[in-house]
Amino acid sequence: MNYKHFIDGQFQDSDGGGEMAILNPATSEQIATVPEGSRADVNRAVQAAKKAFYDGRWSRKTPGERSLALFRLADLVEQHGAEIGRVESENTGKPYAQLTMAGDIPFSVDNLRFFAAAARDTHGSRAGEFAAGYTSLFRREPVGVVGQIAPWNYPLLMAIWKLGPALAAGCTVVLKPAPTTPLSALLLAELLEQAGFPPGVVNVVTGGNETGQALVEHPDVRMVSLTGSTATGKKIMATAADTLKRVHLELGGKAPVLVFDDADLELVSAKASFAAICNTGQDCTAATRVYVERSRYSDALEAVVEAMRGVKVGMPFDDDTAMGPAISGLQRQRVLGFIDRARAAGARIVTGGGVPQGFDGGFFVEPTVIADAEQKSEIIQSEVFGPVLTVSPFDGEAQALAYGNDVLYGLAASVFTRDVGRAMRLSQQLEFGTVWINDHIPLASEGPHGGFKQSGFGKDLSVEAVGDYQITKHVMIANA
Repeated sequence: MNYKHFIDGQFQDSDGGGEMAILNPATSEQIATVPEGSRADVNRAVQAAKKAFYDGRWSRKTPGERSLALFRLADLVEQHGAEIGRVESENTGKPYAQLTMAGDIPFSVDNLRFFAAAARDTHGSRAGEFAAGYTSLFRREPVGVVGQIAPWNYPLLMAIWKLGPALAAGCTVVLKPAPTTPLSALLLAELLEQAGFPPGVVNVVTGGNETGQALVEHPDVRMVSLTGSTATGKKIMATAADTLKRVHLELGGKAPVLVFDDADLELVSAKASFAAICNTGQDCTAATRVYVERSRYSDALEAVVEAMRGVKVGMPFDDDTAMGPAISGLQRQRVLGFIDRARAAGARIVTGGGVPQGFDGGFFVEPTVIADAEQKSEIIQSEVFGPVLTVSPFDGEAQALAYGNDVLYGLAASVFTRDVGRAMRLSQQLEFGTVWINDHIPLASEGPHGGFKQSGFGKDLSVEAVGDYQITKHVMIANA
């Protein structure tokens, strides 16, 4: 199937751009083509968004009107969930049952309904007399045209995480999906008019790095939101400095799981293994580093290995599949390269470490557990973005905390203990945007999601996300 850009309410051909082949990662077969967006394409989309912003067809709608359109979009995504799930599964390799029953699509619908309600939250706007003889009004206004760059690991969900708060705030958007996974965003574009969004409010331009660079450089884009790698985030910050754009960055992660001697190891193994293989480990909040108090280390390692060996790797449309393929051959080689270098550095591959038998046609990787890795080694410090867990011992709470914080990233962490005081201490001292206690990876639309350190800044989800797309204006009126 051949897709087009979605610009100013219509699907349009590229102006001077080429084509990109889209593959099914479970079979490595081509399933579609999309345009490689040119600078001319990006400019058309930005101008459409700019016109839609300044003529007031979205930014000047009442909160109630914006809310109603978002509620309608949520209903349409729910109604078309099976179709969107099929396309998303074919494009990403995600298990279809997980997508449609309890994963990305139900959560996307919930996110949209949350932001539909958040559109009517006016807590930041107020009036008062703060200087003698003057009345002040504080207005919370939309930033303007926003460029949004979504990742390949959660194409639909991350598009919703970006569109929901931006639209609730009154911004207009040019969305660039990841080059390998644009299809669900283009399906979403088909639903916008039915939901009541005027032309130009949301535009979708497909393409690779050059398309994204053109979007970030465009002088009429007031803010750029990226979910991606830390390296890409640094490039966007540097580029955005030329026009002093706002930047909103959700970047890499290397989540620790701290397991104390009073923890339930059956719970630990179930939660850590699921959080390691969910979405084939291609998740910035995935469980990656399990640290266990030394007295329970051997038992915990055995339990985690057993759980990882029990993961059902399979084709996306098989009902019992727990884990599908990596997104691409390049990503599979990247993950296997990390494992090979860990082995060469002296770490022990306890289970997995290769390609599962019978899955040569796609981009599959075995669920993998690695022990005996040094704290400063690459496999501990760097983001693998695959179904790989390291398991290491620690001695005492202070060392557990030091190991947990000892990475460049700060997106998510978890603590397994029955000691409430310890849980509260560590939740305060761990330098991560989300800290789970006796669980790992659940999220809620009401809870802010974002990182510390080189995991970026700005929040997805929650009313905080809406605030990131707004700016406060002070209007001061002389009473005389």
